Amino acid sequence: MTLGDKLSKLRKENNYTQEQLADILGVSRQAISKWESDIAYPETDKLIRISELYDCSLDYLLKETMETDDKVQNDNTISVFRKVFRERKSKKMLWGMPLWHVGRNARGIVAVGLNARGIIAIGIKAMGVLSVGILSIGILSYGLLALGLVSLGMLAIGILSAGCFSAGVLAAGAISLGIISSGAIAVGNFSVGAMAIGKYFAMGDHARAMIALGDTKAIGSVYEKLGELTAQDSVEVKRLLDEIVPTYLAWARDLAKLFL
Repeated sequence: MTLGDKLSKLRKENNYTQEQLADILGVSRQAISKWESDIAYPETDKLIRISELYDCSLDYLLKETMETDDKVQNDNTISVFRKVFRERKSKKMLWGMPLWHVGRNARGIVAVGLNARGIIAIGIKAMGVLSVGILSIGILSYGLLALGLVSLGMLAIGILSAGCFSAGVLAAGAISLGIISSGAIAVGNFSVGAMAIGKYFAMGDHARAMIALGDTKAIGSVYEKLGELTAQDSVEVKRLLDEIVPTYLAWARDLAKLFL
């Protein structure tokens, strides 16, 4: 491809008209037309501005290349990606932000981009009240790595968290760590799971805590029980919980009693 071919291709991929591009670069529409027809060539400062605008290297622009099938496929993928995140935003403002903003670095009430910040944020990295992304941070957060008051993700960290690996005040997951923890492997002050390890209370197939209730194995320093609890056992466990759990964890103790 010649320089003109690339300039034409990149302009169309990014949904610019020749007039719009001319305004951005501070040249005439005729100049854009000549560049794309290889009749004339942009000055160095214009080439630099074009490379920044289209997020491509000068090396790519200036070297003539033959397109292979793989290269065409990669270019098509990049083209779709650029179209999705082409800079555009609402003209209406609220609290000093556009109602919506789509772009690589999006900021708005609703923000969509590689790096998105807003009330609702969706992106590779998202930060907002409600955030969705590979890395998401928010009050309500969902993603591969999620951080928030309420977090859902492969790795979730929050007040309420759920995921393959979760950590929080209330945590649920394949592997969970929390004050109250539930999962295949649960570790916390109060734990319920296949393998439950707790400080004060643990219930599961294998349980280890001050009070341990297990189906197969139970190791408890204060109380341990294998198999189903009788009504009398439940009363005794609740009494012991009242004795050994400090006052500041009374809320968690009361939740743990719901399992009895």
